[in-house]
Amino acid sequence: MSTTPPPPAGRPPSVDALARSIADTGLPHPLLVSAARDAIASGDPDAARSNAARIQQLMLQRVINATGTMLHTNLGRAPNGVSQSAGFRNLELDLATGERGSRQAQAPSLIANLCGAEAAIVVNNCASAVMLILAALAPGRGVAVSRGELVEIGGGFRVPDVMEQSGATLVEVGTTNRTRAGDYRKRIDDPESDIALVMQIHQSNFKIMGFTEMPSTRALADLGVPLASDIGSGLLDAACPWLPMGPPSWLSDEPAAKQTLADGAALVAFSGDKLLGGPQAGIIAGNAELVAKCAQHPLARALRPGGLVLGALQELALTYMRRDWEAIPFWKMAMATPDELEARANTIVTAAGVGSVVETTSVPGGGTLPTVEIPSVGISISGDRRGQLRAAPVAIMARVIDESTVLDLRTIDEADDDAVVAALREVPAST
Repeated sequence: MSTTPPPPAGRPPSVDALARSIADTGLPHPLLVSAARDAIASGDPDAARSNAARIQQLMLQRVINATGTMLHTNLGRAPNGVSQSAGFRNLELDLATGERGSRQAQAPSLIANLCGAEAAIVVNNCASAVMLILAALAPGRGVAVSRGELVEIGGGFRVPDVMEQSGATLVEVGTTNRTRAGDYRKRIDDPESDIALVMQIHQSNFKIMGFTEMPSTRALADLGVPLASDIGSGLLDAACPWLPMGPPSWLSDEPAAKQTLADGAALVAFSGDKLLGGPQAGIIAGNAELVAKCAQHPLARALRPGGLVLGALQELALTYMRRDWEAIPFWKMAMATPDELEARANTIVTAAGVGSVVETTSVPGGGTLPTVEIPSVGISISGDRRGQLRAAPVAIMARVIDESTVLDLRTIDEADDDAVVAALREVPAST
């Protein structure tokens, strides 16, 4: 490790010399210069190295998720490897005719097939999908939404705000806890409401319990105006035909695209990076004529994804069709048994010489299934060791339970077990 050359008495070191002294950090020289300049400006040249470390921490990098939250929003939700070799792709080219094609003709058609839809398009996230549906199908007109579904998602984004930006008019129906099909019918029959669309919005990140009532999708599909259902989490098919063991019990109340469309919804909107297990994306699927209207709206171009996302979704859809569920990281982690996790945990603790194996619970996360807990197995270390684990060569994100740090094996890829062992060996057995 190089050291900072001593400057003449009373003078700060040269920015360039200080930057070169921390070149072993591996950062490009312009960033080293920034770290050095900030350190000198603060009157503490020795802070240059810690400044460089902070720059590195702010960069996107791979981390190990040991939190037990399978769809961790801060960690990118579903684990998904998007990788393509350098080269051109037929992103908007019809290879059969040699003419210009559509980027919505590839992965979206496969996803439509999987959920029994006539057609589908892909945009950059589910909020974009909802906004595009509203802008394309209800500009300047009313959209009926239950008061119990006027949700706020992460980052402070609220359904009423999205609707306002789309140009549609929110028409509230029912109450927070009880809404009936008749509440929608009353608004639809009122000419002043000018209802163009009924929208269901999945209560992804909360539950209303007790004295509640909400009409079924089938009841809302019979009201004479199109029904668009934002199912949020992106479960393709409630039967989970890609899982030989069938759907897990914790999915029993989760709406799925195939069944929602079969019950009469004209459109469904859902995320690509939640239960679907893919990259960040928003999918609109359903009636071909309505999907086409969405695709033809000017916003569709602004919201369209790039080739990396579409390529990842295409490969994911093909994997579902092959029913190769173990090749989808989300489903592989979700379906791991406690016995399998316990065996891995024992191996890690033995190799690391620190920690104890404990029972714990994982959660779906990502605004999905907020009341669900899934039995899991973890490694417990006394005290709060999260800072030490984040400083490992591959940062490890863990959680604190009852004054101990717990690493949940469900969300740790088995390929990272050796990295976990190496990190734990650097953690003292006790404080």
